[in-house]
Amino acid sequence: MAFEAAMRGYNKLHMYRCSVEIHQRMILSGIGLNPGSYYGIVKAYTELKDFEKAVELFHEYKNMCFGTSVYSDKICTLVIKAFCKLGKASEARECLEDMKREKVPVTASLYASLISCFAGERHISAVEELLDEAESEQNLPRDPEMFLKVVMMYIDQGLLDKAFAIIDRMVNAKIRVPDCILCAIISGFSKKRGYHAGVRAYEDMHERGCQPGQVTYASAINAYYQVSLYTKAEETFAEMETRGYDKCVVAYSSMISMYSKLGRISDAMRLMAKMKSRGCPPNVWIYNTLMEMHGKTKDLKKVEKLWTEMKRKKITPDKVSFTTLISAYNKAGEYDKCMEYYVEFRTGDGSIDRVMAGIMVGVLSKCNRFDELIKLLRDMNSEGVKFDGRLFVSAMNALRDAGLGSQAKWLKESIAVTEFQQDPQDQTT
Repeated sequence: MAFEAAMRGYNKLHMYRCSVEIHQRMILSGIGLNPGSYYGIVKAYTELKDFEKAVELFHEYKNMCFGTSVYSDKICTLVIKAFCKLGKASEARECLEDMKREKVPVTASLYASLISCFAGERHISAVEELLDEAESEQNLPRDPEMFLKVVMMYIDQGLLDKAFAIIDRMVNAKIRVPDCILCAIISGFSKKRGYHAGVRAYEDMHERGCQPGQVTYASAINAYYQVSLYTKAEETFAEMETRGYDKCVVAYSSMISMYSKLGRISDAMRLMAKMKSRGCPPNVWIYNTLMEMHGKTKDLKKVEKLWTEMKRKKITPDKVSFTTLISAYNKAGEYDKCMEYYVEFRTGDGSIDRVMAGIMVGVLSKCNRFDELIKLLRDMNSEGVKFDGRLFVSAMNALRDAGLGSQAKWLKESIAVTEFQQDPQDQTT
């Protein structure tokens, strides 16, 4: 009993290695463990993540006093978690059956551990059996993390309707459905069945009285935007603001992208100003969207202002930022500025893609900078950038028009035909 008390004290102080030392002294002294000592040492090894040792001690305990000890339910809970960490879900299930045979109380947290373990291993039938069993015993866990794992299991296996049924099970049991589960289901429907399905899933959740959180609202706004239900997107965004979720960068990004698509420049800029006033700094995606929007209207002052602001706030521009900026100046015919930003992009170890290359082939051709055009094409070839039909034809025409027949021949021989004959339109070209 003295050793048991010492272990209990050490475990409370998270001094688990001291509990292990106590256990070793007991063995050396020939002192047998009582149930409380077994619980103490199993807990210590579990916390130290030595799950094999915890399981070994459990089997020793099981042969001595499994059915008669008040500690059996606590020890079994620890050991089932240990089995789960070791990826031995079937052994954990056997432990549960042993508990029932010996009439050891089974807790909801124990069911949660076991269901989570089977969900992680994608054992759908075992998860469903355990959920039904726990519910029939009025022992259904109220653990959101467990339900999320079950939902992710169903989504991963493409069983979206079963994933949605988890919401019904939780609502019927009067368990609050957390934001992470609602968001996971909307994202699952959107990815597997399209954004229309994601929208329907969100609206069905609303009908069941589920309260969306910030992430769910952001997913719903994006889904409405993708299916062109712009009014619904605005209504959902307004509802999100009313409920106090006014610092979600993802939601702002979706709304600004929507306004950009609709050509509602003033609304997009007003929304950006609003997010700044609320202490929600815009990210690089939002700056890219706004620069693209102003670039389409050739409003270079606004484009430059956004670029300068982004740099001042130390937001690192990405490849899309440079592509958007160069494209805006290209449309306005300011090719020197295109070259200035292209050099900055390449100096910063920026890698070329087909979009950037397509713009720069046109810019370099119009500027008669054919040496740099040839260097660009060689860089693309060495960096493994595949040519599509338009880019290939554009580059070939630029070289031929400049009288660079040998370079045009090199380009034709260097680029495999299969690399640019994927699109029927391109092939025709």
